[in-house]
Amino acid sequence: MKQLNKDLQAVLKSLKEATEKTENLMKKVEEIDKPKASKKPRVKALPKAKAPKKGSDSDMVLAINSRSKKGADGATLRKKTGFEDRKIRDICLQAEEEWQDKG
Repeated sequence: MKQLNKDLQAVLKSLKEATEKTENLMKKVEEIDKPKASKKPRVKALPKAKAPKKGSDSDMVLAINSRSKKGADGATLRKKTGFEDRKIRDICLQAEEEWQDKG
């Protein structure tokens, strides 16, 4: 009878140890399965506005015009500078008058 009690106690002890190990494993599995705190998607910064070019408006228009082989038309100048038609025409007229005065 004593031997049977010892055997039962040994089995009981091993069952308790197995239960504790199983519970510890379950806790670890739950920690792994928990969804991690989702990070907020980063909002990309908008591209910074281009710094205004140095020099006068007429310098800018004339530089664009001189870079092209056949000269730039009004639409191209409007697109690249952002100026209105009237301003571009005035700049071109003044440049033409200065050119004629020199020549």
